[in-house]
Amino acid sequence: MDTFRTKNGPVRGFRASADVVAVLGIPYAAPPFGANRFREPLPAPPWTGVRECGEFGPIAPQSARLPGAPVWSPGDKDVLTVNVWTPAPDGGRLPVLVWIHGGAYTFGSSAQPDFDGTVLARAGLVVVTLNHRIGFEGFGHVPADGGTDHPDNRGLLDQVAALHWVRENIAVFGGDPDNVTIAGQSSGAASVACLMVMDRARGLFRRAIAHSPASPCYTREIAAATTREIAAAAGCPATAQGLVSATPQALVAAADQVVDRYRRDPASGSRHYDPSLHAPVLDGDVLPTDPLTGMAAGATRDVDLLVCHTTEEYWLLDAVGSSAKVTTDEQLARFAEDFGLPAGLVAGYRAALPQAPVLDVYLAVYSDLLFCEYGNRLAELHARAGGRAFLSRFDRRRTGPHGVVRAWHCADVPFAFGNLDDEHLAFLIGGTPTPADRALARRMVRAWADFAATGNPGWPPVRDSSTEVKVWSTDDHADTGQGTGTKTADRPGAVVRALWTEVGFPVLCP
Repeated sequence: MDTFRTKNGPVRGFRASADVVAVLGIPYAAPPFGANRFREPLPAPPWTGVRECGEFGPIAPQSARLPGAPVWSPGDKDVLTVNVWTPAPDGGRLPVLVWIHGGAYTFGSSAQPDFDGTVLARAGLVVVTLNHRIGFEGFGHVPADGGTDHPDNRGLLDQVAALHWVRENIAVFGGDPDNVTIAGQSSGAASVACLMVMDRARGLFRRAIAHSPASPCYTREIAAATTREIAAAAGCPATAQGLVSATPQALVAAADQVVDRYRRDPASGSRHYDPSLHAPVLDGDVLPTDPLTGMAAGATRDVDLLVCHTTEEYWLLDAVGSSAKVTTDEQLARFAEDFGLPAGLVAGYRAALPQAPVLDVYLAVYSDLLFCEYGNRLAELHARAGGRAFLSRFDRRRTGPHGVVRAWHCADVPFAFGNLDDEHLAFLIGGTPTPADRALARRMVRAWADFAATGNPGWPPVRDSSTEVKVWSTDDHADTGQGTGTKTADRPGAVVRALWTEVGFPVLCP
């Protein structure tokens, strides 16, 4: 049976494989444009006939395009949709995994080739992926005008609306609405961490997977200053009325102009290095606190948490040219100063990596600042407050057609989804997958499926900073490492973690 009756109307999918049905582009909320723009998501309007759901829905307004990803077209309206892969179209109570894509809160969609849910569905999950508002539409601060409500964190509110859709509808696809795991990578993983501390999301999931969570949350003051910059570039007043009058494409173009200015100006502070204009806003309402503070207070102890990061996160951003080059000691010192890092931190990295060029020291510090140390703290604080947390690290490398392919940002996602063969992923994983790669993918898929089903991915939970963690590698003997490091010779592990004891998070702010 490939037709399912949701609360809004019947939908028809297709056979993604002999044993999995995919249903794509199902609206979970009304189009967030016109009178609904910059508002909380509203319910999707119902339909009567069978809705054909054989293609992904339109993506949210954005300018960047990822390899193999669809392009945003101005005028596309139905951007708030979910996609479902189910191995149990005739009923069942299977665990559910809901995926939130990354992209610096600015680009990306659920239609990327590595997010196909077929393999995970074969492992016994009902898989849901979703689109949500990004960029200014989803995370830009709109000043109050005394009447209309334009909340901050609209992208997070979209995610909550999608989770409500899952609770109300997933049973007809064979999923268990009481056994939902949310998962994401990069800004998607950071969104997962935010959802864990949000009252509006409480009770909508019982487990969470965060791969490479990005650390920044912005104050309302920072978000408001960013709004003024974007409005000035768009040529409109930085008011609710002025911003509503600017088209989505105008605000996307204006944000690109602001980003370009930061990239060109080495004196522009922390945003010069990799300008990210948007992040969750600590508004005291939708997002009452940052995830680290909330976890330390025990707000998330009832949710099982699985955290993973790659061992060379920031090398990808350098490889694709989105990060400023830091190649001299003077530039490295300026970088540390711009982020307010302790004087001894960079010196400690230099001592731990004595043969590394300045660029590699910079990339190692930036990797830990933005992703690795933040993820470690999320897991450890969650465990310390009484929750169950598991840590893992992705440390797979190979030599590809264009040189060494590192264990860099995003490289773990195709393995966790079991999708290694799409040509658009060749750059990430270094070409045609090897038998060892396929074996690694099978192990990672099994770990996700087991965690979503039972809360146990297959290794011990976090106890403290010395806890054994899972190391994902094509080397069968490199299964585990200590919480203070990994089994890689070029990562200084315990020494580096000790250097971060003087650094408080969040530290990333303009």
